Amino acid sequence: MRKNLLLLLIISISHAHGTMAADGLPELNNTAIARAENSIGRTLEDFFTAAINYSPTLQIAAESLNIGSARKQAANGRLLPQLSANANVSDNRRMISDTSQLQKFDGRRYSVQLSQVLFNWQAYAARSAAYLVEDQIEAEYYGALSNLLTDVAERYFNVLQAQDALDSIAAELEAVQNQLNQIQSLYDRQLAQITDLYQARASAAAVEAEQLNLQSELAMRREALRSASGVTAGELSSLREEAAIPPLENSINYWVSQAEKNNHQIVAREFAVEAADKRVDEQRGAYMPQVNFVVQRQDSNVGFDNMPLNRTDNTYVGLNVTIPLYAGGSNKAAVREALSQHSIAENELRQVQLEANEQVRIAYIQVQAAETLIEAAQKLVDSTALASTAMQRGFELGAVTSVDVLNALRDQYRAERDLQQARYDHIKFLLMLKRETGLLTADDMLEVGSWLEAPAR
Repeated sequence: MRKNLLLLLIISISHAHGTMAADGLPELNNTAIARAENSIGRTLEDFFTAAINYSPTLQIAAESLNIGSARKQAANGRLLPQLSANANVSDNRRMISDTSQLQKFDGRRYSVQLSQVLFNWQAYAARSAAYLVEDQIEAEYYGALSNLLTDVAERYFNVLQAQDALDSIAAELEAVQNQLNQIQSLYDRQLAQITDLYQARASAAAVEAEQLNLQSELAMRREALRSASGVTAGELSSLREEAAIPPLENSINYWVSQAEKNNHQIVAREFAVEAADKRVDEQRGAYMPQVNFVVQRQDSNVGFDNMPLNRTDNTYVGLNVTIPLYAGGSNKAAVREALSQHSIAENELRQVQLEANEQVRIAYIQVQAAETLIEAAQKLVDSTALASTAMQRGFELGAVTSVDVLNALRDQYRAERDLQQARYDHIKFLLMLKRETGLLTADDMLEVGSWLEAPAR
């Protein structure tokens, strides 16, 4: 099976942190987990590294892949030459009843046997199925890895979004406080009404309540990021203002066709169908003869019923042919079961294909909508900023009321937060689309990291 380029990301990250195992998979152990839990992450790569070593889901997938490899090796081993040795040493006492003669002798029998399968349809089919199952588990492993990395990235950007929203609400609160101070000053000089002062205080209180809500939201999202990676979130890198997120290319049908060929779950289910087909062959092989080539060398001084013999050296070369005739109907039942398992595998493949098709179409529409929304949100930010400035100037000239100014400030900062959310959603939907199509690579994850910059000290 073609290795997904995500493996390059694992190798580069794991080598950098000394957590690569001999089989090319990340070394998942208690030491690595403890090290992750006691560390602080800042960059997206920090959390990728920690999550790969920390995630029990990925560890289960990795161990399942090891099991699949071991089963393939075992299936191969059943078709390789089998060599066995046997030794038997006995103290024999033989009484001849007619003569009442007691005969004592030491018996020895040594043998070495080599056997090689020449024809065993069941063993050949089982080996083919084991290869396909290993490919299936490998596809599932890379699917789990893709899900893990996109989940970590999504949680990371959720934290950034909450942090940006909190910064925005802090700036809004400062602007509202300034407006409140201005109205208070005018009221003290009897140039503003008490209702204007109350309205300004109510607006400030509403912003403060929203700030508390966003603080709680930020704390929850930081905890969600920690639970996925085991790493405490420090001062995270932020999204660059000038980050050039590539536009969506090709039609929706192109992305659906890519998913049909590359989606990890679809590929895994296709291997599962092929493996189920081989298992049907395996069960049908019970009706076929089995042929083994046997070579045996035996040295012995005992015969049948431990009869004493002169020492003999016997070399045997032959073919063992086994022809099944009747097994009480168990072989027929096993074939029926294998056929039903094959039908289940086909329907599971169909179900996964339908689900992947739906997810790809949804992600494609979401990316398209996010691109359009970013343009509209940017225009709204520009217009609300101008409107807020105009309202402030009009208030100073007595042309508008303080309520108009407060509403303009609210609209301005809300538009800024909507733009921030649209930018983060665009990235998350784009990663989701590539994950569902099976096209997510190490280069994609590194490119996402390039859109971030370290916080200013």
